Amino acid sequence: MPPRRPGTSALRTSAPAATLAALLTTTGVAHLAVPAPFDAIVPRSLPGTPRFWTVASGVAELVVAATVAVPRTRRLGAAAAAGLFVGVFPANVKMARDWSHRSPAARAVVWGRLPLQIPLVAWALAVRRRSRV
Repeated sequence: MPPRRPGTSALRTSAPAATLAALLTTTGVAHLAVPAPFDAIVPRSLPGTPRFWTVASGVAELVVAATVAVPRTRRLGAAAAAGLFVGVFPANVKMARDWSHRSPAARAVVWGRLPLQIPLVAWALAVRRRSRV
């Protein structure tokens, strides 16, 4: 067995967090840069305008990304990420229902992505568990 290089343990624990932060940053920027597709999936039962919720969720994703990226706040950020992934699930369900008139391939994609929220939540919780602070 080769000797362990210094810092490899830290890399193993920070790489999943950095990737999670990058994903959240990408989706947060997308919400703010191209809000119309996100407006369309905001559940009508929420008070206020769809644009408010699109912007709020984009800002939340960016704030959560920042807290995940910083080791000192990573545990809190990862827990918030898990909550965020659960919180956006109704919008994903609405999108799947709204796409009932689309092609079978498009419907398969939107319905198939719903179960992917489970590994996203698990990933965030794993990052939380691995965080020391």
